[in-house]
Amino acid sequence: MHGVPQGLVFAIYYPIIAAVGVPANMAVIVILCRRTCGLSRCITYYLVSMAVTDLLVVVTVVILNRITGIYFPTSFLSITPVCGVRASLNFAAIDSSAWLTVAFTLDRFVAISCQKLKIKYCTEQVAAWVIGIICALSCVKNISTYFAYKPIYIINNVPWFCSVKDIYYTSPAWAAYDWIRSILTPCLPFILILLLNALTVRSIIAANRARRRLWAQNNGENQSDPEMEKRKKSIVLLFAISGSFILLYFLFCVSIFYVRIANLTYSVGSDFSNATFALQQSGYMLQLLSSCINPFIYAGTQRKIREELKNGVKYPLNLIIKILPSIK
Repeated sequence: MHGVPQGLVFAIYYPIIAAVGVPANMAVIVILCRRTCGLSRCITYYLVSMAVTDLLVVVTVVILNRITGIYFPTSFLSITPVCGVRASLNFAAIDSSAWLTVAFTLDRFVAISCQKLKIKYCTEQVAAWVIGIICALSCVKNISTYFAYKPIYIINNVPWFCSVKDIYYTSPAWAAYDWIRSILTPCLPFILILLLNALTVRSIIAANRARRRLWAQNNGENQSDPEMEKRKKSIVLLFAISGSFILLYFLFCVSIFYVRIANLTYSVGSDFSNATFALQQSGYMLQLLSSCINPFIYAGTQRKIREELKNGVKYPLNLIIKILPSIK
């Protein structure tokens, strides 16, 4: 990226993320809320909550933070107290999105591997409670972030912009908070999703072998098992969502460990020749990309969602076709 002007990568990349992420997540939210996709209410609750938090990530982190900082650097949003609130909201939205992915992965693991627990755990009531608790804890956890910043300039008694306080790097309390925050998101979700997927795969392999033997004995080798076909859709959706999370969060997790183990400070500026800066920003960019990937995963793995999207696109076109002759 040496030949690319400073900041141009961000100036192009983040508007694209916003332009794709906002309509894609809004479309998925509307489609899932109509409950015409053949998914259980429990799964629908998790997918809607994930789409909502992904939309919040795009709005708060990408639009109000990154894009505003690039194109409107001295707006009202750059006043220090507002900047601090934005930082807290950014972390809360990202935490909620990550942990809801863990919750969905756990729900599918229980549904596939723990048949006795499935009856009690995989319900819409439990899903609603889990979603509410995750979002509430994410907000509470990140309130402290507001107090980690100080103004860079004070003009006419108005504090402008945000800079991390020096005490954030020297105080044991702040150091512990920073480590805990980084472990809780994204490191722990990353590890849990890997572990749950490994356990789910093992359970699926064992269950499939047993069911194939039983089905072959009772129905013959050549007949398909409708229950297996039904489960495949849920399994594909699970692995697509969690696999996307693992791939897009991997570099971000690496940068988190690298910065802390090497005892580096947070990089600022737009210097891609700086290896630490390039690593951190590449991790952030991939992490934020995950917030607009899930809608395409839903559409790619669920036929009824694709049909609803097609109908949504066709409706305004058909309406225009009907209106045009009357205008003439």
